[in-house]
Amino acid sequence: MDIGFIVFGLSGLLTLVCFMPPLAGRVKLPYSVLLAIVGCLLGIGLHLHGWAPPVLGDLFDTIERFEISSETFLMVFLPVLLFETALAMNVRRLMDDIGPILMMAIVAVVVCTVVVGFAVNAVSSYGLVACLLLGAIVATTDPVAVVGIFREVGAPKRLTTLVEGESLFNDAASIALYSVLLAVLGGTGTLSVSGIFTDFVVHFIGGGLAGYVMGRGACFLFAWLRGFPTAEITLTLTLAYLSFFISEHYLGVSGVVATVIAGLVVGSTGRTRMSPVTFEHLASSWEQFGFWANSLIFIFAAMLVPKLMAATDLQELLLVVVVFVVTLLARGIVVFGLLPLLGLTPLGTKVSTPYKLVMMWGGLRGAVSLALALAVTEQAAVPEDARHFIAVVTTGFVLSTLFVNGMTLRPLIRMLGLNQLSMVERTIRNQALVVALEDLQDKADDIAKTDHISPEARDRIHAVFDASLASVHDGQVSQMTDEQRVAVGLVILAQREQEMFFDILKAQIVDWRMAESLLARSERLEDAIRSGGLEGFERGIVADVRYSRAFRLALRTHYTFGFQSWLAYELGKRFASLLTKQSVAQRLIVFSREQIAPLLGETAAQQIVAVHQRRLDLIAHALQALNLQYPSYALWLQESYLGRTARELERIRYHDMLEQFLISGEVYADLMNQLKSRWRHIDKHPPLDMELGAAELITRVPLFEGLSADSLRAISRLLKPRLALPDQPVLTRGRHGLEMCFVASGAVSVQLPDGTAIELGSGEFFGELALLGEQQIMPDVYSLGYSKLLMLSLRDFEALLARDVNLRERVQVVAKQRLRAIEVWRQFSQTGTTSPSATPVPQVTAPLPETPSAAPTEAASPNPATAAVSEGSAPSKPAPAAASEAETRARPPSPPSAAQES
Repeated sequence: MDIGFIVFGLSGLLTLVCFMPPLAGRVKLPYSVLLAIVGCLLGIGLHLHGWAPPVLGDLFDTIERFEISSETFLMVFLPVLLFETALAMNVRRLMDDIGPILMMAIVAVVVCTVVVGFAVNAVSSYGLVACLLLGAIVATTDPVAVVGIFREVGAPKRLTTLVEGESLFNDAASIALYSVLLAVLGGTGTLSVSGIFTDFVVHFIGGGLAGYVMGRGACFLFAWLRGFPTAEITLTLTLAYLSFFISEHYLGVSGVVATVIAGLVVGSTGRTRMSPVTFEHLASSWEQFGFWANSLIFIFAAMLVPKLMAATDLQELLLVVVVFVVTLLARGIVVFGLLPLLGLTPLGTKVSTPYKLVMMWGGLRGAVSLALALAVTEQAAVPEDARHFIAVVTTGFVLSTLFVNGMTLRPLIRMLGLNQLSMVERTIRNQALVVALEDLQDKADDIAKTDHISPEARDRIHAVFDASLASVHDGQVSQMTDEQRVAVGLVILAQREQEMFFDILKAQIVDWRMAESLLARSERLEDAIRSGGLEGFERGIVADVRYSRAFRLALRTHYTFGFQSWLAYELGKRFASLLTKQSVAQRLIVFSREQIAPLLGETAAQQIVAVHQRRLDLIAHALQALNLQYPSYALWLQESYLGRTARELERIRYHDMLEQFLISGEVYADLMNQLKSRWRHIDKHPPLDMELGAAELITRVPLFEGLSADSLRAISRLLKPRLALPDQPVLTRGRHGLEMCFVASGAVSVQLPDGTAIELGSGEFFGELALLGEQQIMPDVYSLGYSKLLMLSLRDFEALLARDVNLRERVQVVAKQRLRAIEVWRQFSQTGTTSPSATPVPQVTAPLPETPSAAPTEAASPNPATAAVSEGSAPSKPAPAAASEAETRARPPSPPSAAQES
């Protein structure tokens, strides 16, 4: 056929398809049903177009000469339909209902195949294998019509997920059974349960692995194509076809499953791997691809219906009725019989009776069943009567589900009330409507005043708002309990948080790896809220700041083998993650006060703000521990975060100037080049300051100042390394006097007797006075993170002093100085003043360890207790203005959770 006529025919069909969606809406028919009707009419008209004018006659002749084979359906249209549906699926929601979905996708196909096969075999003479083959063909469902109806009537999102998830995987199960049974019917295979099961498992699992590998490979390639949206979208299109074809023809596994898994991988991770602009256009592009594929496959399949049904007799029509009833019965067995049993297992989730009714009645069949039936007619090895029987019954059955189930599904959903909002959703809707209308009413009045609109016109518009407000009972929000309002508000904020993380990715403040981690943790937090409400959120925010398994493994590898780069990477990732979460949490608190309070009430908003403030405190506490441990790296991260934000603001400013024609395209390009050069340094990671060595730590201790090199080496050899876990007690009252500790890396919290707490970071030490028998202050010490400590035991310390007379004398002098500081502190704590006769505290100068500006060292504080447990330099004289730096940042001690990280 001339290529020009092929293009002419396809263009004519697509032009016809353009008018189908609005026509379906006007005549109140499902879109797929209308396509089936039009396709049947077109199939009839192809043989009766002698009356048509030349242009229309040539179009009919061209369409009639199209060679529509089963290969066309399966290789051209099916990958696009599968990939488009998988791409739009929320993988986390899919996994929440993976039990029911796999039950309907796999078990239901097997049950339908067996029940239909034996039932039809009992009332016909076509043989068991042919009847089982018919059962496998009609077992696959088509979600297009059903999902379209769901969206039209406002069915719950979970119901849509269940039906779409089933349709994604049952095609694979159906085609796997179809392939085995077709080989048996053609004389090239044997029928056995074990053979079918093994073939199915290999095809299904193998296809899943192949699709996952190819999907992840495509996500890796997106990094090379960033900035070229057309190339990125084209790669997704080629992935749909390559995953299907390579799996089927080279790997010998299910191409359907491979395409589905590849689509799920791209849909879940592509949002962070692609350039942000691309992903915004990706969904609309694939919606367009899906519209073309679905429309054409239905038109072409329906055009074959008149030909397939031309020689139908009464017996075959009765078999269509039998198949319709039996498939409905088989689906009912699975939905009402096996799904409740699945609920007794860990994979099971509760599915309500209305959902089950809609799932049973909504099992419409479509183009895939017609394509498989058409493929049977093309098999010369299959007996002719079996080919005719399968083609006619399948076609009649598909039409029955479209016209009977499809036409009645909408009334069924309305009758069951699944299109109705719940009480909580209705209340939120009404309250949102009140807030929006009142705000818009005020804005309309301002516009009328500014633009000098006549009072009559303004009053008429005002009346519209008044009438709408009068019809909404905004007092219904009081019917919700505080727990319900708080839970709803937390869910709103969780969804808002995910969008904020995506906005941060678009602004290139974080890379795609970090965005992927942040989005995953945010989704898990939303799941915790949905399942546990406020308590779930409390548990979720504690889990959110824990060290990851990867971090713990990297730390163990570092301490065991000295491998540092992996730990540096994990620490950098944790730094950036906490910093980003802190920024988002602060903005969520503002959002709660401004948006949640009018919507859910001030009381609920205050509770939501309080729990998010607790989350912010947990994040700040975790960041403080890292700031103490890695001050230089923390400073660079803050600079990088602010620099990336400034870079994005500058880019937006130049883009706005270009849009307003203030600058030309050439000027814009030059400004963008300067921007990249100006901010290039913020993407270069500095080395991570991992830990201090024993020799360097010893030189910081005033007790050991001025010692000989031999004495320092002797002390360093006595230090024993020890790893402290988060919130693990390091030095409790029972251990005082037995050892002193140096913080090589990490940070610890010292709980002082006056109820305050100080934090000591890398390079600091504690417990040295207790080694001298001076246990006047015995604070509890806890690790703030994974800290590496160097311990000096009392036995080793005493042996060292016995050998070195100069060291013993030096230690005694410094100890007297520090004990005098403690005496002054106690006097001040009891009276608020110091005695005029108090002996001035001798000073011992020693360099202070470097600490970040956000967390100054307590050694510089006027609190002598702080000095007694932290730095070697003695404190300055206390004064009544005791709102010291240490007291300002000291926190009331909180009981550690020893099990938090275990």
